[in-house]
Amino acid sequence: MKFDVLTLFPEMFEILNHSIIGKAIEKDLIDINLINIRDFSKDKHKKVDDTPYGGGAGMVMKPDVVYDAYQSIKDRNAKVIYMSPQGKPLNQDKVEELSKENHLIILCGHYEGIDQRVLNKIVDEEISIGDYVLTGGEIPAMVLIDSVSRYVEGVLKEDSIKEESFSNGLLEYPQYTRPEVFEGMKVPEVLLSGHHENIEKWRKEKSLEMTKKKRPDILK
Repeated sequence: MKFDVLTLFPEMFEILNHSIIGKAIEKDLIDINLINIRDFSKDKHKKVDDTPYGGGAGMVMKPDVVYDAYQSIKDRNAKVIYMSPQGKPLNQDKVEELSKENHLIILCGHYEGIDQRVLNKIVDEEISIGDYVLTGGEIPAMVLIDSVSRYVEGVLKEDSIKEESFSNGLLEYPQYTRPEVFEGMKVPEVLLSGHHENIEKWRKEKSLEMTKKKRPDILK
């Protein structure tokens, strides 16, 4: 799967070269291509923004610069996503849906945002990672890449995906590992029993219990 990221700060994405996503890149399961929007500025100082028409605080990213950056990697088969607090919330269903795409182009805004005209022209969908505002779209883009990549075939073992939180509409059951006793707290006996049917039943009960306690809104 290919991710093209249009950003003013490509260096922020270096963190994705580590852990599971880094291994997926090494195995050519995913490809993350970073396009510096600033490279397409026609200004000798590489300026990419200007004051907003109508007045107001802050600066707005210029449409021509963003459009030229997009044109450099344009693909009619790619889906263009703008990371925006005004977008639809990212959830598990959307993550799994996007993982079926072959090519995503992710646009990261900055400052007070991007000129609406270029958004209207190139963006297919706006996505938000929550009802709050960040300084730019780079961190949300990384969240999107990480969450979607986990569902690309070969990145994780299939069982890992099936049993995690939200995959079945519930939160995941509690996990335990060695030592068997920690600070006086023992691992639940059922997990030591080797009885797979009882373990599965316990895990389902705990998933429902955890969901009721932490996220009852999911059950509504």
